[in-house]
Amino acid sequence: MPKNDSYGQAVPFPVLADAPNIETAMSSLVNGLVPLTVMRFANANARSATLIGNLKPVPGMITYLIAEDRWEARQGDNTWLLLSDGPWTPFTFSSGYAAYGGSPGWRRKAGGGIELRGRWQKNSGSLIDTGDITKFGSIPSSVAPAAVRYFLCASNRVTASGVTRYTARIEIASNGDMSYNVESGGGVGTSGSPAWVSLDGVQFSPAGD
Repeated sequence: MPKNDSYGQAVPFPVLADAPNIETAMSSLVNGLVPLTVMRFANANARSATLIGNLKPVPGMITYLIAEDRWEARQGDNTWLLLSDGPWTPFTFSSGYAAYGGSPGWRRKAGGGIELRGRWQKNSGSLIDTGDITKFGSIPSSVAPAAVRYFLCASNRVTASGVTRYTARIEIASNGDMSYNVESGGGVGTSGSPAWVSLDGVQFSPAGD
């Protein structure tokens, strides 16, 4: 009858009284140890295909997903908790809009949540300031919030009357669309300092997080 390790981790090992069977002895030992290590999988789909049935994930299990470049831990509610910030992924910009600086993008945050960064601008002309909500880009719907979220973000634009505006309202919809709204005034910036909006510091929880 195998015994378990002295650390209370339920890792079995053979004893002298056991019938000699090297395959059974080593299989029990290896299968007891592997779930306690950081397990590496090609991607989330490979992990889901492997950790099923008798090998289903258990609370406390830690994995590293190579394609996603992220570490995750299994929680008591049977969900995976992100342990490391994910890699930055560029936005998809709408026609007429582009990056201005700061490598605009999104990433998953350790412990849950989505973070945005970077500045963007309209390719030509002023930002739309007619009171309409205008789409400038999008993120995948899989990381979007369950309901629309609103943020007050830093901006820089000079109005037709020479007044500088420093804020813009950003909306992120449940389908991943990102839109903006700015005060009226014909803010076009200058050739040396074009009008821009920053997303640095924007964080929110995706649906189901």
